[in-house]
Amino acid sequence: MAIDFNLSGGQKRLQRIAREFANDILAPRICRADEEPDPQKAFQEVKGAYIEAYKLGFATGFIPQQYGGGGISNLDLQVVSEEICAIDPGFATILLVNGLALMPLVWFGSEAQKQKWLITATSDPRGEYLAGWTVSEGAGSPGGTANFDSPAVWPAGISLTATHDAANGEYVLNGRKYWPCNSGGWDLAGANVNVCIVRTRKEAGGDEGLSAIIVPRGTPGVQYEEPISKLGHRICQNNSIIFSDCRIPEENAFAIGQGDLAISRAFTWSGPVAAIASVGVARSAYEYVLEWSKTYTGGGPTPIINHQAVGYALADIAMKIEACRAFAWKAAHYLDSHESQGHAICAMAKVFCGETLFDAVFKAMKVMGVNALDRRHPLERYLREAAVFPLYDAGNMGMQMRKIWTVLRDDAFDPRAFMDLTATPFDKRLI
Repeated sequence: MAIDFNLSGGQKRLQRIAREFANDILAPRICRADEEPDPQKAFQEVKGAYIEAYKLGFATGFIPQQYGGGGISNLDLQVVSEEICAIDPGFATILLVNGLALMPLVWFGSEAQKQKWLITATSDPRGEYLAGWTVSEGAGSPGGTANFDSPAVWPAGISLTATHDAANGEYVLNGRKYWPCNSGGWDLAGANVNVCIVRTRKEAGGDEGLSAIIVPRGTPGVQYEEPISKLGHRICQNNSIIFSDCRIPEENAFAIGQGDLAISRAFTWSGPVAAIASVGVARSAYEYVLEWSKTYTGGGPTPIINHQAVGYALADIAMKIEACRAFAWKAAHYLDSHESQGHAICAMAKVFCGETLFDAVFKAMKVMGVNALDRRHPLERYLREAAVFPLYDAGNMGMQMRKIWTVLRDDAFDPRAFMDLTATPFDKRLI
């Protein structure tokens, strides 16, 4: 069989560099940043680590080499992401949202747009470059973005409008965004660019009326409010943004009328990354509790690892971690095999691994008992981080399960496609 789980020499090097960075540079900053009550200050606490990660290529390594990126595969990205997420998945989100924002340019942008925006992203001499993926909107009636591709017209779904002013060659943006990551930048004056999903046709549904537009830092008419204070991923900045008659050159627009596909493909790309992120967190919880169980006696004569119930619980966690890593790797391999098209299997990996490993982290806490609640131990933080996975990155209930369903219900779908590694195309006829 062609299956081989051995890492290549290059992948082992990536793993070693990522592990050294995570343990030596990132880890010393995490506890203080996580405990900082001001979410913007928490974000800024890890700026130094981000600059080092940028220099190592972790912030832009997924961009093709011809635009200055590393051109690494999705499978390579798995190796790096697990090591960083084992220390802090919120920090990894800061890095990887650059991909959510910029990969749509790779897929849908013109060559001129790629040359202008991607090369700028990969060549920041200060290493501070941030891109914001500015899609989500606040809850309301109507509100939210889970049904972004429904046939309902404005203001349902994506309600940030971009009115074309052809006379001046501009789009005029009005509305709000809520939850976008990185968008406010290090100083709340904006990321270097925000790739925004906007409604370019108010009278059309989400399957026809959405587009993407690049909003550079310093553009008038954009106000970045204080970041959202969250349960987990506390060092990852999530913003509330107001657009008021914000004028953007029309050459900054792309994926005109295909914003729905840009959203779906971006969250397909990030699915295996979210899956391996949950592996990283569960791995850290498991390793900590395994070591604890070999020294803690619980008042008995021997360490609790010698009790069958504890051993079985830890064995169950270990099995789930290995199964989920294999699933995440397969989804990434599928993306590499089919030009970043894998809407169902990548969503499956994201949903399954996030749900499975949240339960695994909680089971690890039960092994420790009440001691797991003591914040001198990291289990409380691991549980908060694990709780994020089913909810973020196109939430499981909101978008990801629907992506799987839309592929499976297609008459042309082959239920053995994932087993045989054959393509499962996703286009507007499935929406």
